[in-house]
Formats: sequence, C-alpha cells, structure tokens
Amino acid sequence: MNKRCLIISGGEECPLPADLGEMDCVIACDKGYLYAGRMGLKPDLIVGDFDSAPMPETAIPVERLPSRKDDTDTMIAARHAAEMGCSEAVILCCFGGRLDHTLANLQTGAWLAERGITVRLIGGDTEAAVFSGGTIRFPRREGWSLSLFALSDRCEGVTIRGTKYDGEGLTLTNAFPLGVSNVWTSEVAEITVSSGILLVMQSLLKEGEHI
Repeated sequence: MNKRCLIISGGEECPLPADLGEMDCVIACDKGYLYAGRMGLKPDLIVGDFDSAPMPETAIPVERLPSRKDDTDTMIAARHAAEMGCSEAVILCCFGGRLDHTLANLQTGAWLAERGITVRLIGGDTEAAVFSGGTIRFPRREGWSLSLFALSDRCEGVTIRGTKYDGEGLTLTNAFPLGVSNVWTSEVAEITVSSGILLVMQSLLKEGEHI
C-alpha cells in the first residue's frame, strides 16, 4: 500500500496545494502546528523544541525535543515517516525562511529518497521533487521554471523530455549547475534518473522574467 505522510515544517507559511489528496498521517514541526490549525488540519503528532512557537496545549501527542540535538525538527518528522513505512512524503512550508533551514530541508529530502521514499517539498513560490531511480512526470505550469540538480555526488542517466532544453542520458554532479533554468514545451515534462538522488525544482518566475 502507498502510505503518504504530510510534514508541516516551520518555514514561510503557504497554503495546502489543491492536488494534495488524502494523507495517512500529518506531522507538524514546531510552529508548523500553528500553520496546521489555520489550514484546518489536525496533526497526528507535533514535534519540536518550540524555539519559534509556544509549547502547544493540546490533546494531540507532542514530542518535546531538546534544543541541543543533531536533527532538525523536520528531520525528526522525516524519521517518523520512514519508520512508519511511508513511500511518499510531502513537506509543506519548507521554503522562504532561513537559507540554512531551506538547505537542511533539501538534505532531509535526500535522506528520505535514499530510503526509497519519493519526496515533494512545497513553499509559496517554489516546489521541488526529490527521488532516486525512475521517472516522474510534471504537468505544464505557465510562468514557472523547471531546474534539475544532483543532491548526491552524481546523477547518472538523467533524461528530460517535453522542455525547451531536452537531454538524454545526462550526468549531473553536485558541483556544477548544468540543469538550471528550463521551461515546458509540452503539456508534460518527463524526467528520468537511473542512479543518484535528483532534485527537480519548480520556481515561480518574477514579473517580466522569462526563459
């Protein structure tokens, strides 16, 4: 069974995507529980050290974390998703805040992808998918860009079709931005990676910006 987990992080608040679908569990991270409340969602679990929001007074299970720890709050939530056997994780409100937390959230996505979990990261003007092996299709989005990055040292066998800059059997590395800034030319962009952890990022273009 395809088990899906929604993780609400503590970056810049953004709305629930219309195409989210049913989730099997919802985990809120720190002030993510405040976002969840405004979205009309009741988390199954709240985790955090609560350095950005007060400790919640709720009947929902709360995992209080120490401020001195190796994992970010979102990483703790990701570990729970992996332990529950989820095959897909959606991390919401994970962009638009501090850059260090944004990078940490991308690394959390890579950690999940290493374990065979497909990851979708969502912010207000940025959305990303992280996966390892296989093909994902991305419906056309007018006014958005499409970029590919290697989160592992190398991504082999990268193929992209349905875009302005198509490619077959490419190798991407994490030290050179070969896949940045593309757009759709078809109704669907199809992206495949044979090995490695690939990040596919969609970004809303600014007014007057074009590719």
